[in-house]
Amino acid sequence: MSDSPAARLQVLFEGHRLTPTQRRIAHCMVRRAADAPFLSSVELAELAGVSQPSVTRFAVALGFDGYPALRRHLREVAPATAGAEADLNEYQQAVHAEIENLRHLAELLADPAPVERAGRVLASSRPLPVLGLRAAASQAYGFSYFAAKVHPDVRLLDEGGSMLTDRVDAAVRAGASALLCFALPRHPREVVDALAYARATGLTVVTVADSAFAPVAAHSDLLLPAAVGTGLAFDTACAPMLLGRVLLEAMCDGLPDAQARLEEFDVGAAERGLFVE
Repeated sequence: MSDSPAARLQVLFEGHRLTPTQRRIAHCMVRRAADAPFLSSVELAELAGVSQPSVTRFAVALGFDGYPALRRHLREVAPATAGAEADLNEYQQAVHAEIENLRHLAELLADPAPVERAGRVLASSRPLPVLGLRAAASQAYGFSYFAAKVHPDVRLLDEGGSMLTDRVDAAVRAGASALLCFALPRHPREVVDALAYARATGLTVVTVADSAFAPVAAHSDLLLPAAVGTGLAFDTACAPMLLGRVLLEAMCDGLPDAQARLEEFDVGAAERGLFVE
């Protein structure tokens, strides 16, 4: 099991029935995993945008006498390598944090059933709408680019606004049965609203998010978590990107003609001299 701060917090939170406010606190702690053992209840409340009593109730919901007991527990289980990490510069620390995120993703994938199930759901949807706004737009675009080589009808939804609901409606009318969403911090409100609407239309929502406690979790039928790095000015998303490629692989397994489509593309690319190598 990975000994990264984020992984330890995920394990701590698993199995507890948390309220939406408590999930918000949990999500904040996962994002600030390295700092979590040293935050006061007031500081954590400010970061999560909740009240200080909510932080206390959150700690009690996890089985602790109060927030000080929770913080003491987090300090006691901090890895021995924390001191060595402090000797690295901020760029090295960011890379090491992403390596830990990838290790945790590998551990989650030890049980391939959720990804395989998601792959089957996406493979059977005609068309397949893929949603990703703002920070997650590049993840949605990358998935859609490759998915279009094996799936007959992929529809990228990477722009918000009043047209987003119309495009979801159009996909449903065309026969879509599922929607894939990439959701990364900071989570746009219109993504949450779009997922709620998509489920109301009967679509099965598969979401790749930075945490199982992300705001989109309540509107997802199947959520696949992959943590983002928060050590730099802007989040890094190596793990969500890799999870998207894994999901592509699982979807290909659910498309019997995927290999034939790839071979057809390669032949056409060679005939047109599409690539220089």
